[in-house]
Amino acid sequence: MERAALRPGHQLASHDLTVRGTIAVGCVAMAVVTILDLVNGELGFPFSLGFVLIVVTLPLAIDVRELFPAGVLPPLLLLGTLLVVCIVRPEAISVDGLAADAGLFTRYLASVIDHGLTLAIGHALAIAVIVWRILADA
Repeated sequence: MERAALRPGHQLASHDLTVRGTIAVGCVAMAVVTILDLVNGELGFPFSLGFVLIVVTLPLAIDVRELFPAGVLPPLLLLGTLLVVCIVRPEAISVDGLAADAGLFTRYLASVIDHGLTLAIGHALAIAVIVWRILADA
């Protein structure tokens, strides 16, 4: 029996992550980036850059037929990470005008607003990569 000729890249596609694997890798990578950025005591540019790189890479790692989670994950990943940081290390959230004795909800809301541009850029780039993957596969 002769093997059917595969399109270039189909052999590479056999190494794509599953949906569960993509979510796990994204969460672990975000945790590592967050922990490394918290070494200096607060979230800063490395956190934002790491987030953008992670959410752009995830659509490249998942099977093209299962891209939906890669499009939904960026906001959930950022919001979840900021919530964990607000609970575990609230002093790491430094936003101009935020009172030192601000409560959990206030600190969380301020951190989400402060990282809004990061979320918008990361999510837009992730969606662009998803569209590119869909068009390239067609």
